[in-house]
Amino acid sequence: MALTREERETFLAEPHIAALAVDAGAGRAPLTVPIWYQYAPGGEVWIMTGLDSRKNRLISKAGRFSLMVDRLEPTIRYVSVEGPVVETVTATEEHLREISARYLPAEKVDGYVAFASANHGEQVVVRMRPERWVSSDLGSV
Repeated sequence: MALTREERETFLAEPHIAALAVDAGAGRAPLTVPIWYQYAPGGEVWIMTGLDSRKNRLISKAGRFSLMVDRLEPTIRYVSVEGPVVETVTATEEHLREISARYLPAEKVDGYVAFASANHGEQVVVRMRPERWVSSDLGSV
């Protein structure tokens, strides 16, 4: 059963690991990789990635990407969202801290932020405006 707008936006706002997919060019399947993301109902989705990463190069070229999140319990549910990139900006420590706090226990955030700042190179935040949604709750199959 398809989810209502409120249900799908609430589900996407939960801290799931997303599968990001972006066109990888002629003769290639889409690049599909796991990624952390941030979203609040009614807003834009944003991700962080390396400035020089393949993800960023492909997203810049395609001008859009999709995310898919799912769960198995208490029911099988998924939400997929696709849309255009509306902004790409240099990531700040505040962005890194916000997204890290979404996925990590509070006591691990400072250590991860220090590690990522020292080792991941220059990062960008890519914002996407949700344009197309696919969602379903298959119940307790």
